[in-house]
Amino acid sequence: MIYINDTTLRDGEQAAGIAFGLEEKVAIAKFLDTIGVHELEVGIPAMGQDEAKAIRAIVDLGLNAHLLGWNRAVLSDIQASIHCGLKRVHISIPVSDMQIQVKFQGRWVTMLEHLRDAIRFARDHGLEVSVGGEDSSRADETFLIDAAQYAQEWGAFRFRFCDTVGILDPFSTYDKVQKLVQSLDIPVEMHTHNDLGLATANALAGVRAGATSVNTTVNGLGERAGNAALEEVVMALKHLYGHKTGIRCQHFLELSRFVAKAVNCTVPPWKAIVGENTFAHESGIHAHGILQNPSTYEPFDPSEVGRQRSLVVGKHSGRHLLNQVLSNQGIYLDADQGQAVLNAVRDRAVTLKRSLTVAELLNVVAAPEKV
Repeated sequence: MIYINDTTLRDGEQAAGIAFGLEEKVAIAKFLDTIGVHELEVGIPAMGQDEAKAIRAIVDLGLNAHLLGWNRAVLSDIQASIHCGLKRVHISIPVSDMQIQVKFQGRWVTMLEHLRDAIRFARDHGLEVSVGGEDSSRADETFLIDAAQYAQEWGAFRFRFCDTVGILDPFSTYDKVQKLVQSLDIPVEMHTHNDLGLATANALAGVRAGATSVNTTVNGLGERAGNAALEEVVMALKHLYGHKTGIRCQHFLELSRFVAKAVNCTVPPWKAIVGENTFAHESGIHAHGILQNPSTYEPFDPSEVGRQRSLVVGKHSGRHLLNQVLSNQGIYLDADQGQAVLNAVRDRAVTLKRSLTVAELLNVVAAPEKV
């Protein structure tokens, strides 16, 4: 089974301009747990009192999902996680030359010593430890494997491959992750960013290469261009690879809207899986096919993700679609009437720069010559 570790409450909240309140963090955690997400990265305990309070509130819920706090390889960070009541921590270390130069002045031995001490401290306090290689995608592959093997030797239960700035394609991701997987006995987790629009594709490439855990965020929320979207990863795993995660996908639309409201940012209508247009059909050719067999132009049934199919009339609509929409309203037109209404609909749609609502369509039917 592929393990989903959702980081909406950590990396998702790190998106510029996003700040969850305590009640929002608790509500999102409960929602994710209710639909069966396996693990939640709930925040950064070392950020301060407000963050720690929210994390403690989530811990006190007694959720089924494993809860994990994000930490640097700093003992005070680990202590902050302990104070929040967490039993599982993630420790992030830089593994590319660029990041090690900036954060450890190039002293990679010192970085590894910090990692060793942090893992041992966490393990001595009864914590499970995941380790993440920041900027794995730009790291020297030999050093990346060495660092991951050290993490494994010191007691980490998982290693996270991070495409921190989203610069990989699925082909290079596959090659890099396969080498890492083959070098370790512990699982590899994918953490991908969407700077080039490839976060979900790269996460899936990592799975094909042997990774068994994926970081996701609801709606792809996250730093810069965001992360691999929960709804995209889960549905792709299901329909492309036949992996059943056990997550109740029929709640994805509700979850998407809930998080969108919390961040005060609407979801683009063309957003995969949960966008408003995902199962909307206007084109005459497409609508004709959908009316005969929905599989002609839909990859899966919309009910799988809590959606409903919609037929809308606009510039690209044809007679079959128009007649279907009107028949749903109890209106039947002959061929000449239908063509007149269709012409008027197309003119109106061009003026409005959108498809027509049912009410607007009925107005056109009533007086097509006035449109």
